[in-house]
Amino acid sequence: MDATVSRSLARLTAGAARAGRGIRWYVTTLMGDRAYDVYVAHHRAQHPDAPPLTERQFWRQRTDEQDRNPGARCC
Repeated sequence: MDATVSRSLARLTAGAARAGRGIRWYVTTLMGDRAYDVYVAHHRAQHPDAPPLTERQFWRQRTDEQDRNPGARCC
């Protein structure tokens, strides 16, 4: 294969992979899949001496809050 074609193919593949990672990040963030990870990072930065909620406690608290204040969600 020609070196120019090979480099072009490598760039195209790298760009597609980068786009795929960006789309995955966007969808997981939009759907709230990263909410617990974001909470833990924030908690460790702001309250390093206190233990964070467990993942189960976090989701229970978040769900209860959404039930109390439904806001603009569809369901």
